[in-house]
Amino acid sequence: MFSMNWIRFAFCSLALAAPATVSANESVARRWNELLLESIRNDFARPTVHARNLFHTSAAMWDAWSCFEDGPAPWLFNESVIPTGNIEASRETAISHAVFGLLTHRFAQSPGADTMLPAYENLMFSLGLDPTNDTLLGNSPAAIGNRIAEAYIQFGLADSSNEVNDYENLEYEPINPALYPDEPGNPDLVFPNRWQPLGFEEFVDQSGNVIEGGIPPFLSPEWGAVVPFSLQPDQRTVYERDGVDWPVYLDPGAPPLLGGDRELEYLEGFEQVLIWSSHLDHTDQVDWDISPNSIGNATLPTDPADFIDFYDVLNGGDDSQGYSVNPVTGEAFPVQMVPRGDYGRVLAEFWADGPDSETPPGHWFTLLNDVMDHPSFVRKMGGQGPVLDELEFDVKAYFALGGCMHDVAITAWGVKGYYDYVRPVSVVRWMAQNGQRTDPSLPSYDPRGLQLIPRYIELISLDTVQPGERHEHLAGPSNENIGKMAAFAWRGPDFINDPTSDTAGCDWILAQNWWPYQRPSFVTPNFAGYVSGHSTYSRAAAELLTLLTGSPYFPGGVGEYVAPRNNFLVFERGPSTDVTLQWVSYRDASDQCSLSRIWGGIHPIADDLPGRLMGLVIGPQAYDLAKQHFDGFEGCLGDLNGDNEVNFSDLQVVLSAWGLSDGGDLNDDGETGFSDLQIVLSSWDNDC
Repeated sequence: MFSMNWIRFAFCSLALAAPATVSANESVARRWNELLLESIRNDFARPTVHARNLFHTSAAMWDAWSCFEDGPAPWLFNESVIPTGNIEASRETAISHAVFGLLTHRFAQSPGADTMLPAYENLMFSLGLDPTNDTLLGNSPAAIGNRIAEAYIQFGLADSSNEVNDYENLEYEPINPALYPDEPGNPDLVFPNRWQPLGFEEFVDQSGNVIEGGIPPFLSPEWGAVVPFSLQPDQRTVYERDGVDWPVYLDPGAPPLLGGDRELEYLEGFEQVLIWSSHLDHTDQVDWDISPNSIGNATLPTDPADFIDFYDVLNGGDDSQGYSVNPVTGEAFPVQMVPRGDYGRVLAEFWADGPDSETPPGHWFTLLNDVMDHPSFVRKMGGQGPVLDELEFDVKAYFALGGCMHDVAITAWGVKGYYDYVRPVSVVRWMAQNGQRTDPSLPSYDPRGLQLIPRYIELISLDTVQPGERHEHLAGPSNENIGKMAAFAWRGPDFINDPTSDTAGCDWILAQNWWPYQRPSFVTPNFAGYVSGHSTYSRAAAELLTLLTGSPYFPGGVGEYVAPRNNFLVFERGPSTDVTLQWVSYRDASDQCSLSRIWGGIHPIADDLPGRLMGLVIGPQAYDLAKQHFDGFEGCLGDLNGDNEVNFSDLQVVLSAWGLSDGGDLNDDGETGFSDLQIVLSSWDNDC
């Protein structure tokens, strides 16, 4: 078995990192955003929590920017302020105090606090600001920023995230015993339709944080109740399970289930994950052109009956049409031939949580920053109208993308919490233990076993374990594995002693001991699979960036990321050659992210396309609401009685409608509550 030294060596590159240096020429919003991304990289890998951090921080920036000008509508902090002196300097000061206060609060207990808290102070000093100035009184830009920070801190303590208890689950309990993946098979899976926790001696999360012992709990199964940005009450269904209410937005319906009319889809979907594991060997002599000539420009199916045909089940990949030329420049794309095994492994690692583990929502902020850095990018909102200065565009872009990523977390994890769907590592091992379902006349027949697929999934027999035969090494000392299932797949961490020199490769393995393409201290994320968070985050972000930039294409018609030869993969050596990931459109990047989760052994296709289709709704909806804030609403957000003032009369409306869906629901979460009260109080005494 693997050793703890192997784990620690593999993750030396993920130790707490010093904050990246950001040019003083960047906008103050960009400088704070980079520190937030670095804070996420140095924190626990919690995509829901960090989507919320990214949104609240971005919304605080927006509130600080908009409060100095009539017209734009803030999201939470609704004060109109007459700037003293230079308006841009006032905005920068207010933004900095708002973000400094909020980040200092949110990351005070982070494992990276010793690194990041001084970094926040250093940025304040470099901006000529006093981090100890915490006054809430008066209308100085610093006081305005401090009040904004306090508003978001108080709002965050009442938005149903349970921040006050470090986001602990209040009701959820798993119904399956844990799987210990370093032990053979999966003998304890009782409910194969439901999520199964994993047990470890030492768990290492996606950010490289070592968590000693135990069983990591389901992350954020109750996140569907968190106050959203643009999600609407009529998009929400509240289900009941085990005496608990489960809010679900944009309900995609149940995934394929054993015992239902989609049982075959269930079985074949998890088998596809096992088949794609066989692609993760760069020596198999299968080379692909991974340039946009061949990859990208796919059309998503919307009918579940068509989902399976979207994928090449045996060979990998999707229904990409590619591009005849670069749609921006009109030039042909150079061919890029690489081993499929390198491409699949790089995809699995690049998209896992971003190249620097900033979690999927943070990864899309990183991509947005790269887009804005491109020399041909022009800061026009939606690609139209006047060119905006860096601060205004950056603040607006972060606000829109932050709201989008926050809504994805609420939507995807609401679905995850209610449907509580199982992961491939549980099902593949369980099906393999059951046997084969192809031929009742052969040994080990079980209608819920694996399908026999020559060269991919086979039955170990006396003939196949003879000297020189393909299953010889699987026979066991007394031929005890005769009749068990073999799969041609990635061999797993037992074949990696030194990640700088060893590559596991693919070979025939006992299918009941299959590993996803992940490190042994992680295996698979600690939350349910359906729907894929990566697919939902990525498609929503792609749709939003298309609207935000006014173009479906990356600047210049191609975005790129280079994974250098033998200097990219973390838990094994590779890739064997330079691999340049290329995307013509934001949607191409999103689609590639989704495929990476199948190659990584994390999701079957049932988790994938429903998440992408949800993202198609979330991205445009978030952008539309952000635009309304940019353009301004009629009246004041907290003016419930229409008298053009926010005062005691509006407070009475909220209190009289408390707990109801009508009357005082200012944030459109379907219920009048503390969040609506916070909006009224933050807008108090405003003249509309």
